[in-house]
This record gives sequence, structure tokens and C-alpha cells, in this order.
Amino acid sequence: MSDRNVTTPRNATRSRRQFMGGIAGGAAMLFCAAAPTFAQTSAVPLPTKRDGSQQVAQAATAAPADAAQKIANHFSSVKTMTGEFMQFGPRGDQAGGKFYLERPGKLRFDYDAPSTLKVIADGRNVAVGNGELDTWDFYPLSRTPLSLLLADQIDLENRMVRDVRQQSGLTIIVLGDKSIFGDQVITLMFDSKTYELRQWTITDAQGKDTTVILSNVRTGVEFGRSVFRIPYDQIMASPSSSN
Repeated sequence: MSDRNVTTPRNATRSRRQFMGGIAGGAAMLFCAAAPTFAQTSAVPLPTKRDGSQQVAQAATAAPADAAQKIANHFSSVKTMTGEFMQFGPRGDQAGGKFYLERPGKLRFDYDAPSTLKVIADGRNVAVGNGELDTWDFYPLSRTPLSLLLADQIDLENRMVRDVRQQSGLTIIVLGDKSIFGDQVITLMFDSKTYELRQWTITDAQGKDTTVILSNVRTGVEFGRSVFRIPYDQIMASPSSSN
């Protein structure tokens, strides 16, 4: 049996960018200098015109963020969901599996064989397990983009909404905020009628995309406690653990 490498919440020093990039490198990327956002206003106030054009311009600027927040409100109202996923990596690699989500803060991705990867968020930490290498890596949930997407109430600040558009029955929301997503951009695609999340794409600093498509989604399901349990005791009991 190979040695188990453990990165614990106490000694983890990786940034959000490393968290997302590390998962991407292991074919387990989850969701995912920022350009000016749609809702960002000019530092110099625009002159007020008698016809009210300034107010109209400001309303038009804020509209994408408002539309995104409306969809985010619906998405965050779904407290539990499960289904299947298919992931497409930047090198043409593919991987599939099942996912489980429970708000607040809980998520699990089990990858189908031959992959041995699993990703578990238990409300406190995110653990990435690699069965082939016999390793676990930990990241505080609060320091990853998942803390936003798994919150009880998703609050999309105006500055993070880069674009909102309609395309082929989908509402596409592009998010980018260096303080939350690092150097990456997240593109979320929702059904325009039901507001259900269909897929997302992570674009890294090099412009490489990883896309995850959801299918056979069910909501309002109940999960046992073990679904989102990270095996801390088993991991820490490993001879190679320094804790």
C-alpha cells in the first residue's frame, strides 16, 4: 500500500487559484486581473440630463446583475439535489459520475471508474481524494468559490457579474471576481424557463476550459449523514500523517 499524503485544514496554504487549478489538473475541477464588470459605475459621475438619460443608463448597467441575482435566488432555493455529470477537460479528456448537493455547504462528486477521484464538502472543508495515489487534500470551504455556490442564499455582488445573455433557451451568467474566483472565470448556464442549472464552464488564466454538464437531476431529495462525511479519523490515523 502506498503512503498517504495528507494536507490538513491546519497546514493548508494553497490559494483559491491553486485549489481550482489543482482539482483541474486531477480531472476533478468543480465549479470554478478581473475585467471591468457590467455593474461597475464610472469613478467620475455622469452629467445629469433633463431627459433623464443618466438614470436610464445606470438602470441598463445594473440590469445584468439584477437578472443574474433573480436566477441565483431560485438556484439557492433548491436545498438538495442529485444527478449525474459529465466533465470535459481542456485536453479532450472526459469523466463522468454522480453528484449530491445539500445547502448549506455540502457537496459530493463521485467519479466513475476508471477514475478513483472523489470530492466532498462537509460544510467546513473541501476534501479531494485520489484512490489511486492514496492521497487526500483539504481546503477550508470558506476560502474556495464553493462557499458562494453552496450558500443558503447566493449573493451575487454587482462587481462579479461580467455578463448575462440568452442563447438557445439558456440564460448564461458569466462571473469573475479575483477575490473569490482567483484568475478564473465561471460561466453558468441555466434553463431560461425553469432556472435549473444545466452546466458550467471554468476558464483558467491561460484561457483553457473545463466544462461540466448535468443530467437526470432530482431535487428535494433526502441524504443520509454518511453522504457528506469526510473520513477524518481514518485519514489522520494514516502512518504518513503528521498530525
